[in-house]
Amino acid sequence: MVNIQQVREKARSFGLKVGKSKKTELIKNIQKVEGNFDCFATAVSGYCDQVGCVWREDCFVSSETKKM
Repeated sequence: MVNIQQVREKARSFGLKVGKSKKTELIKNIQKVEGNFDCFATAVSGYCDQVGCVWREDCFVSSETKKM
């Protein structure tokens, strides 16, 4: 899993302002900048058709946490 500091560094590398943004928000912004769907943490029932996504593992964990 990617920690928040790694996400912040990646966001900065794209010129995104980090501020006090949460991990989910930052990853969605990174996805948009990369030209991908901003779908992080929205996998329903453990399903996601974005098999090449670098955030896939974290996404499933965050999606499950969101349900609780």
